[in-house]
Amino acid sequence: MRVMGLDIGEKRIGVAVANTTTGIASPLRVMDAREVLDNARTWRMLVDDNEPELLVCGLPKTMRGSVGQQAARIRERAERIAQTCGLPVEFVDERLSSAEAKRLLREQGLSEREMRGKIDSVAASLFLETWLAANDGHKMEEQ
Repeated sequence: MRVMGLDIGEKRIGVAVANTTTGIASPLRVMDAREVLDNARTWRMLVDDNEPELLVCGLPKTMRGSVGQQAARIRERAERIAQTCGLPVEFVDERLSSAEAKRLLREQGLSEREMRGKIDSVAASLFLETWLAANDGHKMEEQ
């Protein structure tokens, strides 16, 4: 099954894709949030090209694990995107995924400026991998 991960922010949305058979998630791109929320042609083409069967969205919980106002806004946006795409949506804790993405990109030698367009999609791939690991049952269904 193909799964698309979304790291939904106020201005940008990081997109990653994964196949549950391989269990590997890959950063895809970062898009302007308006393009995705308005179901722009570029967003529709990205969805059509990748043919996901499920959206997995990061939910920014507090460090104590509770759901705050920001998480409620993200959930609302994610459900709107999923409805527009006609896809089911699941949520995964995304705490510290952006910090981890920055660390990984810094290890690759990227400057702060070079990282700017990549952090959100790398973060999406990181929490998508967390979702994949927690949902091994999806792999078994396909085999």
